[in-house]
Amino acid sequence: MDILNTIEHNAFSQWVTNSPSVWAFPMVLFLHTTGMSIVAGGSAIIDLVILGMWPKQPVKPLERLYPAIWAGFWINVITGTVMLCADATAKLSSLDFYLKMIFVFSGVYVLHAMRKTVFADPQLDKGPLPRSAKIWAWASLFCWFAAITAGRLLAYVGPNKGTIGG
Repeated sequence: MDILNTIEHNAFSQWVTNSPSVWAFPMVLFLHTTGMSIVAGGSAIIDLVILGMWPKQPVKPLERLYPAIWAGFWINVITGTVMLCADATAKLSSLDFYLKMIFVFSGVYVLHAMRKTVFADPQLDKGPLPRSAKIWAWASLFCWFAAITAGRLLAYVGPNKGTIGG
């Protein structure tokens, strides 16, 4: 816990937590939310097309969303690390944080697996999608929904300084 207190009380973490500047916590949270919307939104578009919500939409062109999804993911890695450092003792002693990380890493795995299996299929868009593609799509929707829910619960459940959101 001493190292967590040290991280939490360094000058940068204190600035993020306590500064009245819009460039401190509000901007970090805005960027984290933006990154999350890119990752979860881009994934959801792919998932819903695979699940047949837009039956005339070919799936293969949606592979172009992956660079944006990965950019959103890296925005979240950076901003999430900043928010974690600013509230390390509360977040790292919360079960919700670990659940969120499980679902985020699972969602990233599913994204990667979908690209390697669904998008690599030479028969993609030439007939009905295999059942496995739909299973990946449902898994992706579940992972991102659960990650977002657990992230929001971080702000309201468990140990919390009360100043930093999830």
